[in-house]
Amino acid sequence: MRGEEQRIEEQRLMERELVEAGDDRGDLQADAVVEAGGGLLQPRLPSGDGTGSPLFPGGEAPATHGPEGGEATSAGGIGTLMLRVFLENKLAVLGVALVVTMLLFCFVGPFLYHTNQITINLNLITQAPSSAHPLGTDPNGFDVLGRLMYAGQTSLEVGLAAAMMATMLGVFWGAIAGFFGGVADAVMMRFVDVMLSIPALFLLIVLAVLFHPNKISLMFIIAALAWLTPARLVRGETLTLRTREYVQAVRVMGGKSRRMVARHIIPNAIGTIVVNATFQVADAILFLAALGYLGVGIQYPQADWGSMLSDGSNYVDAGYWWLIIPAGLCIVIVVVAFNFIGDALRDSLEVRLQQR
Repeated sequence: MRGEEQRIEEQRLMERELVEAGDDRGDLQADAVVEAGGGLLQPRLPSGDGTGSPLFPGGEAPATHGPEGGEATSAGGIGTLMLRVFLENKLAVLGVALVVTMLLFCFVGPFLYHTNQITINLNLITQAPSSAHPLGTDPNGFDVLGRLMYAGQTSLEVGLAAAMMATMLGVFWGAIAGFFGGVADAVMMRFVDVMLSIPALFLLIVLAVLFHPNKISLMFIIAALAWLTPARLVRGETLTLRTREYVQAVRVMGGKSRRMVARHIIPNAIGTIVVNATFQVADAILFLAALGYLGVGIQYPQADWGSMLSDGSNYVDAGYWWLIIPAGLCIVIVVVAFNFIGDALRDSLEVRLQQR
């Protein structure tokens, strides 16, 4: 009987020693957490009788406010950060301002500055700038300032529409070729290589001669050549994106190829697409100006900035500067503005990639 009581007493002593050892270990862990800065986790402290602790006599540890050594916090979303980076680029802001100004000049200006751009007036041909005609008149008697607005509508409309069509075609062509790979990729991209081997201006002239050059046909002619570059860029992006985990997850779950391309490949290549689209607008305006200068662009009574340069080049020796400089400046301003915007968008999207 006494032996049984002695055994029970020894067992109680062992349990008490284990509890005390656990309390000491918890105190040491709590001290280490407090000395290290704490972070976001609250230390689990011994409560003793439930009314206090060696570290915090009040019974509970004080709440911490914000991470001191834990996870980082963001002052805003990725979109806000991209916008901030874009606005910090002064040239990009200047580019946006120039584009908006040219759009207002070309599409709103004719409502404020009325001129006749249809009927030829031989009594007003090649007049120097004056109060009646701030930029003079051209060889057909048209007011040059009004002609710039009228021609700018054509140049901007063709440039924007051609860039949009070229980007859409190039995106789908490159995404399909890069996603499926193999024979499809080889055939599709060899066709692109063959088209790129032909001089761009030569091909544009041939297409412009074969088809009657008007505003609609020139949109398709320029787009038929401009889609090659975005196709190669998007194909390269697709080759990288198709190996990502989220694409493989959709494939494993039985997702269709069309869904993977439309919902995962193209949206994640949007940075490359948007940046290239801005450059496509500038290139399309330059292509149209080149065709107009060579006489195979927009035909009378319509006009574009390139055709105005072509008409004014015949009067260079006569010193009629107002027939060349205004149209040339408009082309330069718009092209440089879109290039500024494209460069800034590329910088902004690089920030987006870094935040992934």
